[in-house]
Amino acid sequence: MASAHTGGTSPSIAIAHDYLTQRGGAERVVLALAKGFPGAPIYTTLYNSETTFPEFADLDVRPSRLNRIGPLRRDHRKALPLLPMASASMNIDADIVIASSSGWSHGFGGRHRNVVYCYSPARWLYQPDVYLSDDAGLVQRAGLAALSPPLKLWDRRAASRADRYLAISTIVQERIRSTYGIESEIVPAPLSDRLRDVAPETVPHPVVEEGGYFLCVSRLLPYKNVDKVTAAFAQLPDQRLVVVGRGPEAEVLERAAPDNVVFLRDLSDGQMRTVYEQARGLVAASHEDYGLTPLEAALFGKPSAVLAAGGFLDTMIQGTTAAFFTEPSADSIAQGVRDLLMREWSPSTIKRHADQFTELAFVRRLRDEIDQLTLHDDPRRAR
Repeated sequence: MASAHTGGTSPSIAIAHDYLTQRGGAERVVLALAKGFPGAPIYTTLYNSETTFPEFADLDVRPSRLNRIGPLRRDHRKALPLLPMASASMNIDADIVIASSSGWSHGFGGRHRNVVYCYSPARWLYQPDVYLSDDAGLVQRAGLAALSPPLKLWDRRAASRADRYLAISTIVQERIRSTYGIESEIVPAPLSDRLRDVAPETVPHPVVEEGGYFLCVSRLLPYKNVDKVTAAFAQLPDQRLVVVGRGPEAEVLERAAPDNVVFLRDLSDGQMRTVYEQARGLVAASHEDYGLTPLEAALFGKPSAVLAAGGFLDTMIQGTTAAFFTEPSADSIAQGVRDLLMREWSPSTIKRHADQFTELAFVRRLRDEIDQLTLHDDPRRAR
């Protein structure tokens, strides 16, 4: 494989991602990679253009054969037993693959070197109690338990074949070490330039139009603790909360939420900019591996009330960009919001903090890793 340092041809690059069926921080990272490595094809197990970011429609996305099955394309969880086979069958023709992974893309097939950008080792394998909701049935839990041993074997073999492991945060670095015995470097995820550059768009909802609300941007999954956030606002009747996101918990959350909580979904980037700009601050109560949404709020000078754990400890600064609360309970979250309301915040300081997490810095770091891989003859056995 020729290196750009040796005067030869630059290595061909491909991007791999678990599945492109939703809109979240990981999918924004893939878009940043596509921007930083123009022309690189994107390999994935499942791709649903209707439920992920529309920018992918203009890129070279190459899904697996599983994508022909509509129910799996619409709900990747139903494909769980089939995803190892689908991943191994993804024969990527490139010199180097950048695998954006939380469980599958680090195992895509083909003869290439693999730089894994890891959001977390698979939650459903190593944190099943976090992955499953409290009301998950015995059949669901038993099914996941039965699948776990062969999936763990596949997963660890895939991880062992990586040439470089990069962790999104300190907590993920520790998790990679304890799960795989692999040492990794920390590379913070980028903030999307699109939110900063896009023009604001109207969100036709009176709460957004009036402004001054608190914002929670999250997939509606059990471990995100959105139910605890909405319950906290039952203790804050003079404040309003706007929840933006979709997921399997949506109906349950909406039924249980107090009257001062509203739900929105499927907003454009311009509308997302509007809801951030109109907010008083952001609330996040999950044990995040990174903690992207408070940084997105910081782009617009907005402080956050966040859980003092996980990735938020990497991305937020107590008293400068955020008020921390100690546990994901309604009482603790409500106190965190009160602490935020009692402080004076500097929007310009908060914005400067967010400016450290640029797409340019992220892509430069990935290019450095690729340069190191091609500069030194570091052969691995064929995959």
